[in-house]
Amino acid sequence: MKRLYLFLIAFLVAVVLPVSVHAADKYRTDAEHAIAIEAQTGKILYEQSATTPASIASISNLLTIYLVYEAIDQGKLSLDTPVAISDYAYNLTITSPVTNIPLDKRSYSVQELINASLIASANSATIALAEQVAGSEAAFVDLMKEKLASWGISDATIVNATGLSQELLENKELSEDQKATENRLSALDVAIVARRLIVDYPQVLRVTSQSHFKLNGTTYYGTNPMLRGGAYERNGVDGLKTASGTSMVATSVENNMRVITVILHTKEGDVYPEKRFIETMNLMNYAYQYFTWTPIVEAGQPYHDSKVNVFNGKEATARAVASQDLMFAKRKRYKEETLAKAKGLDKVFDAPLTKGTVLGSLALHDTDLIGHGYVDNKQPSVDLIAAEDTPPATWPFSWWNHFVRYVNEKL
Repeated sequence: MKRLYLFLIAFLVAVVLPVSVHAADKYRTDAEHAIAIEAQTGKILYEQSATTPASIASISNLLTIYLVYEAIDQGKLSLDTPVAISDYAYNLTITSPVTNIPLDKRSYSVQELINASLIASANSATIALAEQVAGSEAAFVDLMKEKLASWGISDATIVNATGLSQELLENKELSEDQKATENRLSALDVAIVARRLIVDYPQVLRVTSQSHFKLNGTTYYGTNPMLRGGAYERNGVDGLKTASGTSMVATSVENNMRVITVILHTKEGDVYPEKRFIETMNLMNYAYQYFTWTPIVEAGQPYHDSKVNVFNGKEATARAVASQDLMFAKRKRYKEETLAKAKGLDKVFDAPLTKGTVLGSLALHDTDLIGHGYVDNKQPSVDLIAAEDTPPATWPFSWWNHFVRYVNEKL
């Protein structure tokens, strides 16, 4: 009873009260591993034991679905492609204790299986998608490892498409050691996977924002109560994935900023599975209270009078403006000005110079970094482009300009 009382107090604090300003430096989640990042730039807003690999269970589905969307993007299949349910995948729905939904029809579209995999965490649906993409789950695992390596993730353990313990899959050909292995990623790795999925295939959010879906005339409900209408509803939450009662990857857009949070293995989560939602709520409170989406330069505007020299132009210089907004998550109490560095503007351009021509780049120079700073170790940048057309100088100025250049270069 005492443990339940303490749990209810923690819930009320998480939902009703924001994280204390004075306690910001001491804030810790009640989970073994955690991280929060801003999605567009990948800036790390908070981390706690975020680089130690841990079992991730069905969070693995995020990587699986990424590869499904990639296969669609490559024209290898479509959302309407029918997928046969193999005996292996089907038998798991009737003989195994793993999370599943009935797949008695034995053929479903890619979209239906994506819904089942992400919303209901149906493991057989995930396996069927992996087999459709790669021919077998083993071949699909190789694709998963290759994709992680391409993102710079080198500490992962990937043994299947679902994240299930191998012993639950009842594969008799595996050794005892292999049966005990599970998919393992660090919280940082999971954040990288979730960010890549959202950035490269934002349509996934149309799936993960659904609290339920229909299959074979039956309505199946998801496991994310932070969505609209859920017990832990939070405005702005539109995904992503819960796992094993103790872990959760979530994303929310609030104050024009999208944040991704990863909570792995909440303490006492096996007893109180709701705790992962409370810890996710707390971590989102922290991120949105202490960071704000801040412009460095807006699209169409110069940065600190950025310009280039123009040879033989009607004007001697041309304004270099941002091709799009350069934004970042600024810690509110960080008082030093965050700057950017322009590159390429020392080059002289020949007239005529057309509006929109790329003249250089502008890269953020953020010095207020947490942990790795940015998940891909790369700060955001935008192109600097010509703000307007610069026509050539009129004769005789044009003749004189070319004569002077010839003398300087040839004589």
